[in-house]
Amino acid sequence: MSNRGRRHIWIPDTQCRVGDDFKHLTAAGNYIVDKKPDVIVHLGDHWDMESLSSYDKGKKRAEGKRIRFDVGAGNRGMNALLAPVQELQAKQAKDKKTVYRPEMHFLFGNHENRIMRHVESNPELEGFLDLSILEVESWGWKAHTFREILELDGIWFSHYFYQPNTGKAYGGMISTKLKNVGNSFVQGHTQGLDSGIKPLANGSVHRGVVAGSFYTHNEHYRGPQAINEWRGIIYATEVKKGNFNLCEVSLQYLTDEWL
Repeated sequence: MSNRGRRHIWIPDTQCRVGDDFKHLTAAGNYIVDKKPDVIVHLGDHWDMESLSSYDKGKKRAEGKRIRFDVGAGNRGMNALLAPVQELQAKQAKDKKTVYRPEMHFLFGNHENRIMRHVESNPELEGFLDLSILEVESWGWKAHTFREILELDGIWFSHYFYQPNTGKAYGGMISTKLKNVGNSFVQGHTQGLDSGIKPLANGSVHRGVVAGSFYTHNEHYRGPQAINEWRGIIYATEVKKGNFNLCEVSLQYLTDEWL
């Protein structure tokens, strides 16, 4: 790590579904190859797991949904994201050059956790169905359990941060989240993008980023007035002691410039 800190790319919720177009994930992979960050953090909710949605159970939307289809969709999305990186690594190895191997972390989100909630409701599946069906680490990620806090370069990462007494995600403005979390943090879960800075008396800062959407579909429950949220990935430079420079990379920009 240089004295200026490391370079990160943070990938918000990708929520891969059957029938989705994953070109934006390929574009993100191309962007990663170009920037070669030291660290990549996927903030979770990659496998949407529509078949296990408690909200859709018993409704028309649930017809025809299957776990194996959901897993397959997520796998295709993950391949689209990481294929450019893997191709670069293979070429570098063939040419006997230093192989680019970023530090990669995957944070399980509430959508992946639908698998474990289903097992809790159907205990006869215990030992037969669990998160291992996603084979996250086979893609090169270090996996982190749902709502676990990962600390990197002075920043706390989790799919979301929550009120300890209720388990519900912190809501409200970014300034409120910064106060409640009490440290620089990055999370997914909430659609759109919000960020803030809290200067501290000792001259340092706490920074917060909430970025929860990097997918092409619209969530039906949000309705027509809430479908234009920011979507994209985050490129952060000079990441050190909880501080960083923030670069927003929109989904549209990626697909226009990096395919």
